[in-house]
Amino acid sequence: MRTFELTRATSVEAALDALTAGAQAIAGGTELLNWLKEGIEAPARLVDINRLPLDRIEFADDHVRLGALCRMSDVAAHPELAREFPVLVQSLLRAASPQLRNMATLGGNLMQRTRCPYFRADTGLPCNKRVPGSGCSARHGDTTSAAILGWSDDCVATHPSDLAVALAALDAVVVVRGPDGERRIPATSFHRLPGDEPARHNELRADELITAIEVPRGGTRFSHYLKVRERVSYEFAVVSAAAVVEWDGQTITRARVALGGVAHGPYRMELVGVPLDRLAEAVRLTRARPLPGNEYKVTLAERAAVRAIKEAMS
Repeated sequence: MRTFELTRATSVEAALDALTAGAQAIAGGTELLNWLKEGIEAPARLVDINRLPLDRIEFADDHVRLGALCRMSDVAAHPELAREFPVLVQSLLRAASPQLRNMATLGGNLMQRTRCPYFRADTGLPCNKRVPGSGCSARHGDTTSAAILGWSDDCVATHPSDLAVALAALDAVVVVRGPDGERRIPATSFHRLPGDEPARHNELRADELITAIEVPRGGTRFSHYLKVRERVSYEFAVVSAAAVVEWDGQTITRARVALGGVAHGPYRMELVGVPLDRLAEAVRLTRARPLPGNEYKVTLAERAAVRAIKEAMS
């Protein structure tokens, strides 16, 4: 691990100054420390942002504002959030281990990088996310966990965040701040598809900081997060589905569904006026492009979407 300088910011402005000067932010450290150990990152300077006043949960009439430094465990244990946003709390409780949730922040969770085994490899395998232009080892390698939507020949990795999937279904907004002021990025577009710039994981600029997540209130109590994984204990999703549902009798008047484990970020669908007996047809992934070895994900993701919708209605 490369030697680095550590400073502590006591204000958002000081943190932004450090980022503008080339530092990287560290809060819970549950992800960045892995990058350092694996050689994915080697920053000369880190700025500790834990002292910033970004750890509040605030309820307004039309939205709830979650500070970026809220610990995952604190949000998951909040009784009012559990009543109003089941899908949000469920996504947090199914993520990581209790110990990690006690340290990890909401903003840090969104900043996770792919769990592609080639990206995380101990040896220097070709990976365009680590070394742009070096190639994609997964493209013609082990594609079992790779994307089935939105991938390119330069990268076929998926994003691991459970929280991001729930936020996409909830129409949440990621609030970021930089030298030019505040920006608001829809959760559905915060994570980038690879295109020809696979090294760019998300829309956050190097001199910007996530300050909050805002989630609209209303119509979210009937929601559910379903995570399909290889083991019940701490594990990343093979596929996941978040659903926020409104229905009338035997017809789904509106359902916001987001899928995880299938692309570089949450894959969002919206259903309107769908009879329950045609639900499986409505969630068909007609745009899926499975790779050899991950064809199973298409059917699994479709079934997860149906199950999440039905669980939200129960």
